Amino acid sequence: MGGTDEPGVTEGGLGVLSAGARSLYLSAVRSGGRLVPAESGCDGTSQLRELVEIGLLVPDMDDPGVLVAVDPRQLTAGLSAAWQRKALELLSRSMALPSDFQQLSQAYSEVGADPHEGGPVEHLVGKTEINQRLSALFEGSTKEILSAQPGGGARSFPTEAAIALDVGILRRGVSRRTIYQPSTRYSAPTRHYVTAMTAEGGQVRTLDEPFTRLMIIDRTVAVIPGSGDTERAAFIRDEAVIGYLLSLFEGCWERAIPFLGNGDVPPEVVTRLRRNIIRMMLQGVGHRVIARNLGLSERTLARHIAELREENDAETLFQLGWKLSESFHRLPEADGELD
Repeated sequence: MGGTDEPGVTEGGLGVLSAGARSLYLSAVRSGGRLVPAESGCDGTSQLRELVEIGLLVPDMDDPGVLVAVDPRQLTAGLSAAWQRKALELLSRSMALPSDFQQLSQAYSEVGADPHEGGPVEHLVGKTEINQRLSALFEGSTKEILSAQPGGGARSFPTEAAIALDVGILRRGVSRRTIYQPSTRYSAPTRHYVTAMTAEGGQVRTLDEPFTRLMIIDRTVAVIPGSGDTERAAFIRDEAVIGYLLSLFEGCWERAIPFLGNGDVPPEVVTRLRRNIIRMMLQGVGHRVIARNLGLSERTLARHIAELREENDAETLFQLGWKLSESFHRLPEADGELD
């Protein structure tokens, strides 16, 4: 693939010189430490420029047409210190970037610099464009971000990069409140995310009733799906509509149960989850559809059904359904613990 000819790459991995520049330097050393570019055919090559720029070849004071090899040990300490200072400067600039751009981002969000924006309600199509707009709003947020996220489980858990981004938002002083479905309590990756968020002051709850995906940023922008399609989203800036959506979120928040990210599931969460499983089983809904509707893996659903059979002394699913149909008003016992 020719990777060893790229600057900064050696046969052993990341390095200072390309393989071509290294070979040219060794050739100069073997020739008595002197190199005449015009005679060696390397004049103007990228390998020669590398060596001159880094200081391993310098012009002879008596004959500028000749380059003299410099002992690498003379360069190591100076280059290392200079590059470390440069790296520290870049790191400092990267850490200051969010706060430096915060005012600009806020102005962009408020004024609506995007020429495609269409007033108090803007419709975007495509996950890439939607996620870019959401990222800009999150980065420019100054007060709070409210999220209602149905679904969950192993299919949609946040990546480490997303966790780092959300932790950074919390450390800026922006509050975060998130509502999930109870099934997320059975997802180890989601519990890891929730643990990281709550450790930084974020709040997460689960709600055992249907709710729609919703985000509200700084109480100035609300985001909802477009006609239930994840490829479409409506960005709303109308104050009255945002106030209405905010009241819906707060109502859901009050009815939801706190989720700290650990493996303990409150008994009431397990009870309500199993009541939904029983209801759909009695309606004749298939196991795969039940799992999808509740945001569970089929394996977790199978475990709940197995425990229901044991608790009701049922040998078969048919017998379980018959017994449950006679006592649906009774809530099954649960220990509230995860594996």
